[in-house]
Amino acid sequence: MSSQPQIAVLGAGPAGLGAAWKFAQRKSFGVSLIERNSTVGGNAGSFPFAGMQVDFGSHRLHPACDPEILADIRGMLGEDLLDRPRHGRIRLRGRWVHFPLKPLDLVSNLPLSFTAGALSDSLKKFVSKPSGDALTFADVLERGLGKTICRDFYFPYAHKIWGVSPQELDQEQARRRVAAGSVTKLVLKVLRAVPGFRPKAGQRFYYPRNGYGDISDAYHREAVRAGADVKLDTSVTGIEAADGKVVVHCRNADGDHAIAARQVLSTIPVTHLVRSFTPEAPADVQQAACSLQFRAMILIYVALETEQFTEFDAHYLPGPEVQITRLSEPKHYGLATVPGTTVLCAELPCSPQDPVWRSSDKDLAELVMRSLASVGLPTGFRILDVTSRRLPQAYPIYTRNYSQHFDRIDQWLNSLDGLLTFGRQGLFAHDNTHHALAMAYALNDCVSDSGTLDRAKWASCRHAFQHHVVED
Repeated sequence: MSSQPQIAVLGAGPAGLGAAWKFAQRKSFGVSLIERNSTVGGNAGSFPFAGMQVDFGSHRLHPACDPEILADIRGMLGEDLLDRPRHGRIRLRGRWVHFPLKPLDLVSNLPLSFTAGALSDSLKKFVSKPSGDALTFADVLERGLGKTICRDFYFPYAHKIWGVSPQELDQEQARRRVAAGSVTKLVLKVLRAVPGFRPKAGQRFYYPRNGYGDISDAYHREAVRAGADVKLDTSVTGIEAADGKVVVHCRNADGDHAIAARQVLSTIPVTHLVRSFTPEAPADVQQAACSLQFRAMILIYVALETEQFTEFDAHYLPGPEVQITRLSEPKHYGLATVPGTTVLCAELPCSPQDPVWRSSDKDLAELVMRSLASVGLPTGFRILDVTSRRLPQAYPIYTRNYSQHFDRIDQWLNSLDGLLTFGRQGLFAHDNTHHALAMAYALNDCVSDSGTLDRAKWASCRHAFQHHVVED
């Protein structure tokens, strides 16, 4: 038996991998990382399709990444971490507008009626102040951006992504998901496209040459090299927490195992974590877990016989005329590809209860091609192959009463000595990969070599995490 404090990390997404590596590097702990899948990365992973690596949706490493973390990733990937320009577009009132926004493009392509409406809304903001509290996603954005921008873009897009009306979403959804939540911030985002005005901010991104999953794979390799025991294809079957001790029960092909840890660091969905305890969590905590909602996503991959679909890396489709919300072409991100072939990835938010969740790949491909045709995108290519992936918990949904449910769960989990939650799923957050890694690095700084948590320092970190805003 080792005399070192044991650290058990649940979930091998970026947050879990980052934590496993940082703790294993210190040589003060025995580190076990438990992952139910056969590969690491979670929704930030990649997989092979049509001769190339494709991601679970459209992912980018943003320049807003903490310098220490970016330096570590550069050290791991070297020249395989590419610096790429962003070149997408948004469908708006039947016209295409470049995304990220560019001044000349806006002047040329924005419908005059939209421009007039947005300017009128801005003038009204300076003339009259809104009354009452901003309680919903809709309230916050309408006050910040005006009715035109909200009703033509943000509101229909939000309804498609989260499956509920903007009036049913909590104001926190706007704060965490909309970086340009005011006219001033929106203007600054446009100005960033002007040469010399912080051109990297929002206009460029980093991407691994062999797929976004290379970031997670690199952390996996380094964690193992540092001494972490990574257990893939291993499911958590139960968690016992009593008398300041936490035991994780898990199962894999070798049988059942139990890991007694000084600290259990969980990145698995907080709702699943609550249901894993033996004896069971208090009834009101279980009820709170049942009340938190997630939005599911179907990712549809269509391989086409053509060198390039369009010159754009992504198309954003906020309107209700199509079901998909975003279409990306990974080839533009810098991937090693197959000549004469490209792949499209269509994102289709939905619920597992929706009929489309059970659709065949053939039917999903037909849905994508119909969607492309309806917005004027080219469809005259031979389809070489189709596959799909289903993400049951792609996004948390911040309904207007979500915080009381999450806070009750969080309060109970924080009362258990030796167990911490972090990461996107662990904290019911929308965060980007660089946010998830920042949580892992911060957690490492809050635990002593004896395995003792500095609770005040961790509480301060948790407060900082609440100010993360998703980079789009």
